[in-house]
Amino acid sequence: MDRDGFGAASGARRSGTGRVLPPRPLSAATVAVAFVLLLYFVELVDVVLVTTDLDRNGIVARSVDGLDGIAWAPLLHAGWGHLLANTVPVMVFAFLAMSGGLARWIGVTLTIWLTAGIGVWFTAPPGTVTVGASGLAFGWLAFLLVRGLFTRSLRQLALGVVLFLLWGGMLWGVLPGAPGVSWQGHLFGAVGGVLAAWVVGRADRPAAGTADGTLGA
Repeated sequence: MDRDGFGAASGARRSGTGRVLPPRPLSAATVAVAFVLLLYFVELVDVVLVTTDLDRNGIVARSVDGLDGIAWAPLLHAGWGHLLANTVPVMVFAFLAMSGGLARWIGVTLTIWLTAGIGVWFTAPPGTVTVGASGLAFGWLAFLLVRGLFTRSLRQLALGVVLFLLWGGMLWGVLPGAPGVSWQGHLFGAVGGVLAAWVVGRADRPAAGTADGTLGA
């Protein structure tokens, strides 16, 4: 069976388009919770290892030595308060973003992860170190908000409206604001989410006249 759009089977064009909840909710919830627990474990290790500051492994803007921070930054946080602020959005958005299945979620997440990291590396103030999963949270939120526009799914559009009403205020975070907050990570995370939604939309956009709550061309 052909696969496209971050590993989703082509048959998903018929059966999965317009889905707003994961096909296996318990498994998706387990993955979302496990990811958050990983963040807490990393922060606990960072606190316990008093002689080592793991946060130094974040993204160091325009430094060759800081490029590997793109891989580690979303797993690191500047203290428990920072992590707590990200916990609920990360868990909720990660869960909802798995509506296309785990393989597709991994593809979407990697797109956001890399786009946010590269964007921060190029645009953050020189010498700054950026850490935190908020770039992923903004990316998943942006993905969920605009996905329905690309797939022409009424159900996904409706979910996007609900999420905008509940969490739309987060989007102000893509603009320069509070000192010490990486608006660059938020902005490029959101860009990655829109890019991922476009890729998914190209894979899932069905032919006109489908009967799964999807708008025809």
